[in-house]
Amino acid sequence: MRAFKKKPKGIQVAREEALNSIPVKNIQVSEGRLESGEILIYYPMTMRPWITSLVKRFGGSQDQLRNKKLQLDEMGTEVWTLIDGNRSVSQIIQEFARTHQLQVREAEVAVTQFIRELGKRGVIGRR
Repeated sequence: MRAFKKKPKGIQVAREEALNSIPVKNIQVSEGRLESGEILIYYPMTMRPWITSLVKRFGGSQDQLRNKKLQLDEMGTEVWTLIDGNRSVSQIIQEFARTHQLQVREAEVAVTQFIRELGKRGVIGRR
């Protein structure tokens, strides 16, 4: 019987290191503000070449291939505006907790989950 190895899940970052990192917006990302005040983010989508040719074959446009949209809710918009390339994740959490009168740990869970999702989509990176 053969044992199966689990695939590594990417680089694991220590909690303290993650909280001290500074999130930065991808320069290829553009944003617009909706009438509601919420932000709509346009970010580049990466596709394998064979998928790109398949989409083109079935009438997909270049814009559909290049950009995806992500509409942020009120709290997501607030965190997005706090990502300025100067504040650390910890500072963003502190500000978010203060603004919403939350426990720091509660704010940490919400903010880090949101930042992690933006990172997975390639919308932000970290320094």
